[in-house]
Amino acid sequence: MQQLNEFFQTLHSYLGGNPWFVFFLIGTGLFFTLYLKFPQLRYFKHAVRIVRGKFDKKGDQGDTSHFQALTTALSGTVGTGNIAGVALAIHMGGPAALFWMLVTAFFGMCTKFVEVTLSHKYRDFDEKGMVAGGPMYYMKKRLNINLKNGKIIKTGKWLGIFFAGATILSSFGSGSMPQINSITDSVLATFGIERIITGAIMAVLLAVVIIGGIKRIAKVTERLVPGMALIYLIGAFAVIITNYENIIPSFGAIFSNVLSGQAAVGGFLGASFAFMFNQGVNRGLFSNEAGQGSAPIAHSAARAHEPVSEGLVAVLEPFIDTIIICTITGLVLLSSGVWNQKINNQFQNTDMIVFADTYNDQDKSDQKAIFKHLSDQEPLPLFNGDLTVEEGKIQDDLTIVHARSIAEDMKVLLDDKPYTGNIEITEGKIDSDEKNVTFYGKSLLHSAPLTAEAFTRSFFGEWGKYIVSIGLLLFAFSTAISWSYYGDRSVTFLFGSKYVIIYRLLYVLGFFFAGFTDTTIIWNLSLLTVVFMAIPNLTGILLLHKEVKSTIKNYWKDFKSEHPDIKIPEKVD
Repeated sequence: MQQLNEFFQTLHSYLGGNPWFVFFLIGTGLFFTLYLKFPQLRYFKHAVRIVRGKFDKKGDQGDTSHFQALTTALSGTVGTGNIAGVALAIHMGGPAALFWMLVTAFFGMCTKFVEVTLSHKYRDFDEKGMVAGGPMYYMKKRLNINLKNGKIIKTGKWLGIFFAGATILSSFGSGSMPQINSITDSVLATFGIERIITGAIMAVLLAVVIIGGIKRIAKVTERLVPGMALIYLIGAFAVIITNYENIIPSFGAIFSNVLSGQAAVGGFLGASFAFMFNQGVNRGLFSNEAGQGSAPIAHSAARAHEPVSEGLVAVLEPFIDTIIICTITGLVLLSSGVWNQKINNQFQNTDMIVFADTYNDQDKSDQKAIFKHLSDQEPLPLFNGDLTVEEGKIQDDLTIVHARSIAEDMKVLLDDKPYTGNIEITEGKIDSDEKNVTFYGKSLLHSAPLTAEAFTRSFFGEWGKYIVSIGLLLFAFSTAISWSYYGDRSVTFLFGSKYVIIYRLLYVLGFFFAGFTDTTIIWNLSLLTVVFMAIPNLTGILLLHKEVKSTIKNYWKDFKSEHPDIKIPEKVD
């Protein structure tokens, strides 16, 4: 498992973790924002009117309403990225990483507008009369190469096949596996229920919902999304209000280091600008999925006679998902002060590094040395050999880093009792888990456990953890529901609708088994699958930028002729 995790990390360093991808993602959103003259601002009010059904027409084709399409797409994005992803971004890059998440969301509003417009325009209907849409369809129909002799090279077809295959893979790596893993971790920590039991119950519920297809999914999500958001926001504002004196300093922390990186503070060892920027953008993409091409699959099912109208609905997604919900989560983490505090927790082996020498995070030179090691700049000597443990206490002079912080007050247990014996360490990593020992101690937290801890810092006290657990359960479960639809539309594109039932069965099984798989490995896998979808989709919408502009222009012309009394935010003369 450790080797697999390292492989995922290495591959990610060349793809999503590399600066070229970050600039490609942000650059695409920036290009369309300027090219289309800030549609996310000019069309925002009109988008709200469309969602409310003000311009609906009888006879529009599709499987869902505008609102159902929006909630289905939101249920696919509002999930672990909002609870665990924000916490991981701040844990890795510091408070200013949240700023870059918001920047990603702002430009992502425009990117999502474009990708949804194109996908809705070129959607199809399958053998059963259900909508089949998504980026793979506009790729297949519009990205072929026409030669001068009249021949057509079907490059778009193969690009669509690659995207659809990546979507199926991503439905497991992004939509299913990290969701149930976060659910089972949170339920275990809060209620003490074993992961396999939670996984089994949730897998059965998932099967009941997704077997009904998009119409049942839409009915579930249009009720689930508003309810789960309300529960989460009540708990979040309880923390922010309780720690009201930290609200202004929290905003200061978010904006004060956006161009310089974050200095070491508390248990946090610091982050360079490049690392912070990368974390913010990547977590922003994982949160709202703008440019990834997933949401257009849900929006393609909407009843709309004009693709631009559904593209406008999609503008609201990153705003709600990231700019509102992720900002609130970030304020919870920062105002509560837990983001850089060391807290008692059980260590995960993949998050641990055993150094051969001793270091102190109160010493600036030691801080710098460990940060450079964690940033792959200057490696430090790692421990090799047997770790000696007596009555749960480590006897060797060394340093253990867990969750990017120097661990304190450590104890080693075997079956909840102090362990005595040796533990083999190879290159700073526990060689095997045959002895089934567990490490406990004080270190930084990340992901869902960090958010859960922050929610206890309000007048709800320990009850705040239950709000996070319930919120995470609902958020993550709704994400898994939506991603099953993305995957089955991709299966339809590749193989036909008759194979969808096989996919759904495998999806539910994968959902179950991921409930008791290592969290770190799942997060690293999900980062890869996001990139595999985003690259062909971003390439496709950039190639069709002129068509996007002309499609938008025609939409406003038609709208003005149909609604001459309504003022529109666009010149069409």
